Amino acid sequence: MTDERRDETDIDETPSDTEADETPTSTETDGTPTDTETDDPANTDGDGVGVPEHWTYAREQASTATDGGATATDGGQSAEAGQQQSNVLIEGEDAELDRGPFQRWVASSISNPDRAYRAMFYTATIFFLFTTLFPFYWLLMVALTPEGQQQDIILTPNGFNPGAFVEVFQVLPFHWYVFNSFVIATASTIVVLVIASLAGYAFGRLQFPGKIPLMLLVLVISFFPPAAFFIPLNDLFNTQFAALEPITGDGSLYNTPGAMVLPLSAIFMPLAIFILTTFYSQIPDGLEDAARVEGTTRLGALFRVIIPLSAPGVATAGVLTFIAVYNEFFFSFLMTDGQPENWAPILEGILGYQGQYEVMYHLMAAASIIGVIPVAILVIIAQEKIVSGLTAGALKE
Repeated sequence: MTDERRDETDIDETPSDTEADETPTSTETDGTPTDTETDDPANTDGDGVGVPEHWTYAREQASTATDGGATATDGGQSAEAGQQQSNVLIEGEDAELDRGPFQRWVASSISNPDRAYRAMFYTATIFFLFTTLFPFYWLLMVALTPEGQQQDIILTPNGFNPGAFVEVFQVLPFHWYVFNSFVIATASTIVVLVIASLAGYAFGRLQFPGKIPLMLLVLVISFFPPAAFFIPLNDLFNTQFAALEPITGDGSLYNTPGAMVLPLSAIFMPLAIFILTTFYSQIPDGLEDAARVEGTTRLGALFRVIIPLSAPGVATAGVLTFIAVYNEFFFSFLMTDGQPENWAPILEGILGYQGQYEVMYHLMAAASIIGVIPVAILVIIAQEKIVSGLTAGALKE
């Protein structure tokens, strides 16, 4: 009996499966934060409620260092260093006070590039206007100043004499010089455009052996100086030809428009060929093929289709040639005797106001202004075509 009681007592003292594990769970630990009470500062409010003490302490130290109230930082830095760091990092404007004017301009340009672009544009425009318009302004001041008082001109005319623009035509037949230059420039431009159109069509739209070397040869001619052609041309134009006697009288081309039109057309021909070749090559082949189907020839397609569609290029080549021939002096001075009835150009007329004992500067200035007017009108009329012609092909479509 005693052994049975002892066995029952042992059974009663053995812990059951439900009462054996009395280890505290994660929710019953002694003050240890649970998984749901992690130290996440994002889950706390702005007053620091629920933030651990070491987080709160770190925030107070950072705030004190920013305001300049901290006496030292980690690592032994002083309050002065904290204040300097605050000024550099937070108040960036104080740091810019130590920069020079150029450094501040560079910094502002980097932050605002549009402002820098505008400044560069205005600077370039002012420089261009000053270098191009100031000579005309000075010519006007000299022309309006009476004779013998040009040495006292500063920025305004020393007196007022608009009669110089009338006196120009009284001292010399200056209008004849202007007319001669206009006729020579017009004739040269027509010759250049006709020949350059044919050559540009061949180089731009046809395929034939030796095309590239021949084009390079044409362009090389434009690099030769005009003086290199003077001696053979002078001998040629002073030679008497029986076939020219009914036209020129003595059979030579000296003192005739041909003595200037022929060499000037040859000199400015390569540039026109290059410009027109570029334009003609960009015309779609289908347009020319459609014209050929309708029965037109290649020459008819050139003048009825290609040239009208290449109007900006033709206008550019024509205007550039006209201006260059109108202002040409070398051949004009050597191929004529300087008389207006012998096709002397405008520059001969301007130099005609320079006498042996005196130089009428006010008349030379007035004549120069009058001579620029025809070219200025031409450029104003054709400026849109010129700009589109010079910029054609700059962008790849």
